[in-house]
Formats: sequence, structure tokens, C-alpha cells
Amino acid sequence: MIQALADRYRCPTEFLDFELAGSLSTDSGYFRCSHDAICFGRTSNGYCTLDADALHYDALRDLEIAGSTLRLPFNPTEVIENLRLERYARHCKPSEWSWRERALRDVYYALRPHMGVTLRKHLQRLHASGWRQIPFPHWPVDTTVEQLSEALLLAAMKANGIDEIPFIWFWPNGGRGCVMVTHDVEDWGGYNFCRKLIDIDEAHGFTASFQFVPEGTYELTETLVDEIRTRGFEVNIQDLNHDGYLFADRQEFLRRVAKINRHGRAYAAKGFRAAVLYRNLEWYDALEFSYDMSVPNVAHLDPQRGGCCTVFPYFVGDVLEIPLTTTQDYMLFHLLGDYSLNLWEMQVEAILNKNGLMSFLVHPDYIAEHRARQVYCQLLCRLHDLNARNRLWCALPGEVDIWWRARSKMRVAQSGGKWRIEGPGSERAVLALARNAGDRIEYEVDPEMRVLNGYDNPPASGMVK
Repeated sequence: MIQALADRYRCPTEFLDFELAGSLSTDSGYFRCSHDAICFGRTSNGYCTLDADALHYDALRDLEIAGSTLRLPFNPTEVIENLRLERYARHCKPSEWSWRERALRDVYYALRPHMGVTLRKHLQRLHASGWRQIPFPHWPVDTTVEQLSEALLLAAMKANGIDEIPFIWFWPNGGRGCVMVTHDVEDWGGYNFCRKLIDIDEAHGFTASFQFVPEGTYELTETLVDEIRTRGFEVNIQDLNHDGYLFADRQEFLRRVAKINRHGRAYAAKGFRAAVLYRNLEWYDALEFSYDMSVPNVAHLDPQRGGCCTVFPYFVGDVLEIPLTTTQDYMLFHLLGDYSLNLWEMQVEAILNKNGLMSFLVHPDYIAEHRARQVYCQLLCRLHDLNARNRLWCALPGEVDIWWRARSKMRVAQSGGKWRIEGPGSERAVLALARNAGDRIEYEVDPEMRVLNGYDNPPASGMVK
């Protein structure tokens, strides 16, 4: 029951004494865990509904405290996994495509190479119509996993009669949040703009990862790969051929993923992203990559609806999922017709409020156009300023992967009456405190607390790479 919460905070598990209030219902459904956090799973009293837009039962009202034990009407780890693995979406939709879906996609992807952006965005707007009425996940950023985790940690403090719990801060060197920029290269136009995009990123003090289609319309050369890496950027694999059929059925997926894995080994790529953000996390055991970047936080505008409802990385088996937590450039410019920073700024504020990961997907194919490129440059300037004010960690996906794996093996232990962080890589970790602030959790993150880990030098402020 405590696994998801223990993994998130890396805190001493003696503070997390949970048990079920009774046997869980056979069927899963939606319920609330506070006024605006919609969850999905089974409850011990059976109060749940299949309608995400209904007036939901608040499960936290039935939370009981027995000594230091919290008795809950649901399993927190099950509920969090249902959200992060999008099981709530698959509950209403089969994992493999119907004949009708396949027929429609056959027509679309057969014609796609001959369509201009104008026609494509018109068809995509028709497909996305009604997206503003989708009640769950919450637009424009869903932090249900964070809200549920904080509510349970607060309840655990009250059950233990304490006001604070030590844990390992989410990002290295006490960074308030993390910024990550990625670029998916779809066609020849984007491929030919890659070097210019590297120049733009470098001019604003950022590095990024490039995801290439190994059997697409362009030929990826070793010269470009070497140049990208020499300049401090990353190279990853994007799907196989960008035709939208990777997850059409299990056997086809296994056939294609064998080729994808070979391309990953050939280019020494550690990361993967599926084309068009199609995904089925239950099949990720076949991927031979360290991390994936295919799951949106909220997918209202994407062909595949859903969303992981978290702004932090999480493990899917041995693969680290690094979610896309902001709206990608194509959706912003061409579906919403928005050439401002308003939506991105709203998302950044919401994510930073939870100290999460601000991950961006910007295609060289679409920002080669002057107006879109100007907006992207404005975004980089804004992120640079935000970093200067807030001590963020600006990282490549591979660096996020290395850190999150190292953090997952660290632990908080007590020595000489003081809490300290133990484990390889702990010299970059900072001990933080989750405090009881009445009806909410507040975090105290002081770089000087690094002394408690046994290191005398406080970390430097977060710097843009």
C-alpha cells in the first residue's frame, strides 16, 4: 500500500503505516480524494462511478486513525498506478484498435504524406472537437498524483503526532524544479533545420535531446549524430517509421520493436519516444531503452486521449517514464492557433507550484517558420529568467534518468540523532522536510541542510546549462 508514496518521497517508511479499512470492491471507478483530485480505483465501501464528470464520493472523509495507523478505504499505490499507467482510460477502451479505428487511420496515414499542414490541422481539429468538455484529467495540467500523495503524507503526520517528515528532495542540489527540452524530427524539413535549432538553443543557454525516426523519410547520418553529441545534446529514437501503427496490435508491436531496439543499440540511444505520442505502457517490457518520453500529463488534444496525471518521472517496470508535462508546439500553434506564451506560462506555474518537471516538445519541422520560431525564442528567454529567480535544474532527459535511478536507491537514515541521506550519488542530494501547515503540506528545502548529509559545501545555485 505504501510503495508509491515511499518511492515518491524516499522518506523513512516507519512514518507510513497504512492498512485497508476493508475488502476492496470488484469493480473500479472514479472517486475523489479532496475537493478537486479525481482518482480511479477500487474502494472498500464500493462508492465509485464510471462517470468522471459525476458528483464523486470523497474517500478521504472515511479515513480512520487507529494509533499511528491510517485505515484507508482504498489502496494508494493501486490508485496512483491506475493514473500513471492510464488504466482509467483503458477501462473504457480496448488496448488494441477496432476495425473502425484501423480503417480511419489507414485512410489518414495513407494520405498524410500528401497533406499540407493546413489540411492536417483541419482534420485534427475535427478529431479534437469537444476537448474542452473533458472533465478528467484536469486541463491544462493535472497534478492528481501529487495532491493525493501530499494529502496522505499530511494524514500520516497527524497519525504519528508529528509536524514534519524528512525526505530526499526531488531534484539534485536543491533545485526547485526541473526544465527539460526535447525535439522530435519528423520529416526532411525538420531534419534540415536541426543545426539551426541547436544554434538557437545554445544561444539561450540550453541543450536538448533530438529524437530521430530511424526508418523515416530522411536518412540520419553519423556526421549529424556526432555533431549533436559533440555540442552537448542528446540523440534518441522516435518510433520506427512514424506511420502511427506501432501499437496497433501486440504482434505487430513486437515485430517493430525488435527493429527499434536494434536502431537504439546502433546509435547508442538510451531514450525512446513513440510517434504522435501513441502508447501502451503494458507493453513497455519489450523496449530495450532506459527511459521513455511518450506519455502526456494531459492528452486532451492528442489523438490518443488520457494522461498520467503527474508532473514527475515514474518507473514502468525497468523503464523510466519521463512524461511530457506541457502542450507540444504543434498543438499550440496549429490546433489552438495560439502564438503566445500564455498557455505555456500557465502550465509552468502549475508545475512549479508542485516542484515538478517542466518538459517541452518542440519540433524543428514546425518552428522553422519565423512566427513560431519567435515564440520559441521567447519561451527560452522566459525559462532562462525563471531559472535565475528560482534555482531550477535544467537537464537533458538522460541526466533526469540517471538522477531518478540514483535517487530511487537512496534512503534517509538516522545517525547520531540526525537524519542523513545514504547511497551512491547522495553527494548531489539534499535532505528536505515536509511540514504540517494545517490543511496542507509545505516543503522546506535549504541547501545548507546538505550538511546533514555529511557534506560541508552547500550546492551552487541552479544554472542554465
